Amino acid sequence: MPETNLASDSPDIATTDRQSAFASLRHRDFRLLWMGQIVSVIGSQMQLAAINWHIYLITGSPLALGLVGACRAVPIILCSLMGGVLADVVDRRRVMMTTQTIMLVCSGILALVTFSGSQRAWPIFLLTAIASAAWAFDTPSRQALMPMLVPLKDFPNAVSLSMLVFQVGLITGPPLAGFLLASHGPALVYAFNAASFIAVIVGLALMRSSGKPERTESEAPGISFHALVEGLRFVWRTPIIVQTMTLDFVATFFASANQLLPIYAKDILVVGARGYGFLAAAPAVGAIVAGLIMARLGVIKKQGVTVIVSVGLYGAATVAFGLSRVFWFSLLMLAATGAADTVSTILRQTIRQLVTPNNMRGRMTSINMIFFMGGPQLGEVEAGTVAALIGAPLSVVTGGAACLVAAILTFVRAKNLRRYEQ
Repeated sequence: MPETNLASDSPDIATTDRQSAFASLRHRDFRLLWMGQIVSVIGSQMQLAAINWHIYLITGSPLALGLVGACRAVPIILCSLMGGVLADVVDRRRVMMTTQTIMLVCSGILALVTFSGSQRAWPIFLLTAIASAAWAFDTPSRQALMPMLVPLKDFPNAVSLSMLVFQVGLITGPPLAGFLLASHGPALVYAFNAASFIAVIVGLALMRSSGKPERTESEAPGISFHALVEGLRFVWRTPIIVQTMTLDFVATFFASANQLLPIYAKDILVVGARGYGFLAAAPAVGAIVAGLIMARLGVIKKQGVTVIVSVGLYGAATVAFGLSRVFWFSLLMLAATGAADTVSTILRQTIRQLVTPNNMRGRMTSINMIFFMGGPQLGEVEAGTVAALIGAPLSVVTGGAACLVAAILTFVRAKNLRRYEQ
């Protein structure tokens, strides 16, 4: 189907207030991507949970858990801008097929190393970093490809269902990882994740839509420093994008509790590997509910205020989780963080895509990656470091409080975001 410039046609999107919760799945190519990602994301979430548990078993160190976050964050920060330029120049499908293959190989090697009985942490750190670099190239191409697979009226629904994919992975991956970790250890989890990437690769190969970026004759194709600067200039001159990115980074930097869940499961709540799996999956329970509601509602009113309020609720629920010593209440608060984060993420992603021209989406997404992926990963480093100094509970509580303060300051000072309504 022909590509659509969402930035120029965005007012039309408000004409549909309610629709089928799965409207975008009527389109074959989006359906292929969506179904392939369900399998892949489940495997990836299993591996993320397994790596954290594996590292903590090997080292027993909160600081080492934080270092896992650094191994994910640094490649993203270093590679994402070039990934965005690449996504706006070459076929986005081919980029994704390459990156998915690299991640498959990394997981396969990690499985082989672990099956061999290695008790060293450095191979895990190294392979995590390589896979994160591949992810930094994959994400701009994937997000820039998605508007090319559905018509304009179904794009908000496609964003919601794409978020739902990740929440399905979060709700099923960690518990599955928990059971496999308790019975077979991490190697089998890594092997399953390696196999899961095949689903996305096959889906991409079967697509009929072109993944080539739309370009006018006056635009000179090619990877260049000028193209990178052009993307940076566009983002800097669009206040609504700057404000959503900044809020995302600050909130996730301070309120990253997930990396400390092995400590909560093992030492604070004393629920073991299986309980850890449920803790890691709990945010997705709330996120699934929120994602389905958002998909059903389509366009909601007062998106800017809703984003800020959602971030504030995320911080408050994080504080409550940090203070909890009751397993069921901890699960409930983690579910609340997932619901709030999903509402905020869906709206932020939709806003940014709608105000960005098609030929800029890859670069905008890559810049945003530094904030929405670099923030949580650097936040894991911060959480692990603070936990090593003052303990995990206080680290979580202070981080959630900082997130809440950031939401309040944004409401007061970020007028473009507070007043935004499509």
